[in-house]
Amino acid sequence: MQCPILRTNLNTAELIKHTANTFLATKISFINMVADLCETVGADVMQVVEGIGLDPRIGPDFLRPGIGFGGYCLPKDLRAFIYLAETQGLDFSLLKEVERVNQRRVEVFLKKVHEALWVLNGKTVGVLGLAFKPNTDDIREAPSIKIIQGLLAEGAVLQLYDPRAMGNMQAIFPEKEGRVKYCSLAYDAARGAQAVLFLTEWDEFRQLDLVRLRSLMEVPILIDGRNLYEPAQARAAGFEYISIGR
Repeated sequence: MQCPILRTNLNTAELIKHTANTFLATKISFINMVADLCETVGADVMQVVEGIGLDPRIGPDFLRPGIGFGGYCLPKDLRAFIYLAETQGLDFSLLKEVERVNQRRVEVFLKKVHEALWVLNGKTVGVLGLAFKPNTDDIREAPSIKIIQGLLAEGAVLQLYDPRAMGNMQAIFPEKEGRVKYCSLAYDAARGAQAVLFLTEWDEFRQLDLVRLRSLMEVPILIDGRNLYEPAQARAAGFEYISIGR
């Protein structure tokens, strides 16, 4: 094995894993709070990330603002760390706030959808990305689940696409005529839509022909929960473009 080997006792080894994942979760929640602040003061969070990422003490990794983290490891280890601290009589309020901030990301994103569309009932919304991260079919604790639940509760008609995770998502949200449709292509999910939402940062989505996407939609609104595009690029293609922290 061409990697360092650190020998510890079992308690230390366990704490190393929990500490690593909770620190990554903390970075994500922190930059999401910075993104909210950027929106209120007219700053660009992606440039903030670029700037602080130049500092070798910080670096750019896990500083991607968006709709929050999901999956199995980060939420699980965050909760485990909080529980461990409580059993030892310690108030790890910092990590409780990290969890609270992450849980609010869906609410923040749905507010953007409401502000763009006003009334969702009967409106067609294309949803691109279901997995909690790209290059997997894993939807465990994916933010997309709560976003879809919120949209359906408001009466939206959803056209969903993900390169790998649609089979898993159908177990939660079966296809239903006039309410939920799974599409074979990203462009199909945009057809006739009043808005398209980006929920997972698949490379495939970064390479979409925005002019073609625009031509398929009834109303050209992109709500980008992963900051896949530069605002000027999307607006040049004719979109009303809404992103995170910009």
